[in-house]
Amino acid sequence: MATSSATRPVLLVFLVASRASSDRPVTLPGVTDPTARGTRTSGLDLHLGPISETGRNVRASLMDAFREAIRTGRLAPGSRLPPSRVLATDLGLGRNTVVRVYSELINEGWLTALHGSGTEVSRRSSELPSGWSRPRPPAARPRWVHDLRPGFPDLSSFPRDEWVRAVKRTVTTSPFEAFGYIDPHGRGELRDAVARYLARARGVHAHADNVIVCSGAAQGLRLVAAVLVNAGVTKVAIEEFCLHTQRPALLKAGIEPVLLPVDADGADTSVLDDMPDVGAVLLTPSHQFPLGVALQSDRRAAVVDWARRRGALIIEDDYDGEFRYDRSPVGALQGLDHDRVIYMGTASKSLAPGLRLGWLVVPDRLVGPIVAEKGWAEDSVGFVNQLAMADFIDSGAYDRHIRAMRTRYRRRREQLIETVNRQSPATRIVGMSAGLQVLLEHPSRTGAELVRRATREQLAVESLDFFRNPDSTSDRDGLVVGFAAPSPSAWTGSLDALIRTLR
Repeated sequence: MATSSATRPVLLVFLVASRASSDRPVTLPGVTDPTARGTRTSGLDLHLGPISETGRNVRASLMDAFREAIRTGRLAPGSRLPPSRVLATDLGLGRNTVVRVYSELINEGWLTALHGSGTEVSRRSSELPSGWSRPRPPAARPRWVHDLRPGFPDLSSFPRDEWVRAVKRTVTTSPFEAFGYIDPHGRGELRDAVARYLARARGVHAHADNVIVCSGAAQGLRLVAAVLVNAGVTKVAIEEFCLHTQRPALLKAGIEPVLLPVDADGADTSVLDDMPDVGAVLLTPSHQFPLGVALQSDRRAAVVDWARRRGALIIEDDYDGEFRYDRSPVGALQGLDHDRVIYMGTASKSLAPGLRLGWLVVPDRLVGPIVAEKGWAEDSVGFVNQLAMADFIDSGAYDRHIRAMRTRYRRRREQLIETVNRQSPATRIVGMSAGLQVLLEHPSRTGAELVRRATREQLAVESLDFFRNPDSTSDRDGLVVGFAAPSPSAWTGSLDALIRTLR
């Protein structure tokens, strides 16, 4: 339906239902995505600039609006435009006006006429105006042939068939309400399954009400840090070598990290008595990352006693705690005092980080504050992955997968140690028989030098310095090598590249 010049809006927008609402997103019928040439879609949302109301000024203003849309990238090269008759009807203009606009923009090089197929925005870079803003390509990442970075599991071993069956079962049987907004506490089915699994496998004192589902350890620590700040905590003790994400997360929350030395018995928790302003401590007690030692039993008991005396909290990151190869895994510290320990766990090392599945087990008094901090706006794990993980645990598939990977990783670790001892006998191998990484200390080369040599071999590794906190006084150095990431077919080549790096 055509509109008179008196009612035509000054700000030209294209609407499906109403041309009078110039502040709403708009659609050009028939405009298609340039990646789907030859198909017809419902259109692209467009916002064009102001036009005047009468005569030649309408045509000139419409041309200016098209030029601006193309110049700013709102109309990308290759975007299909609607037929002149369709656009004229939608805008309430004469068809001849739109035909002339198309024709003049084609002559100027802004548009291209396609014989028998309509009109599109010019694809030729030589015809783009100087003001065209092209998106900057992302920085190129190194193309590693071999990957022995710590913290990465073997993604090629992800149990696809079992996971697909779990997804199919849960999507088929889930109630309709599961498809709604996600409760920040997490799905009850997953919280219940995680509580039962952690109780039998990690010795965690857990109930479903104390489990909070999160998208990984990073989100879990961010939530805990925010609640600590709200409670007045200004300082948290962390290990002098730790995950490189921990210190920034605390600093961003407004917490000052204070360092604990780490030796062969794990973090030296005795120094906490000399830190009166510390309100919590963050530890990886089952398998310290990246040094690969366990927190010795006397120190485990001592840090719990400290928390009780001080009224403080222990944040336990159970980093790759399931993977102990010489005997049963050390139980979680949380089992010693569930009222003073916040337990953090994920499926990132046991399954895959891309699932974004993690969990906190928190004392009763902290459940409400952490759930409130997470809120409805915080990133939540989709219900499909939550319910699939619950099914995966309850069916026994999770235990079977961990047992299989424990066997594979143990063999890899043994092969790595045997090969390094034989080919580079002066290199010292540090770390207990657990986890997904070892520390290699070379007698004559620093970790930084070894990383440079590894780069020449197209081998991805990390030096110990990468995980060193800035205030650390330790003189330890070396190469942190993960042995989990390569697929079975890539493992031998990665190990050979490591040996060439050490020689």
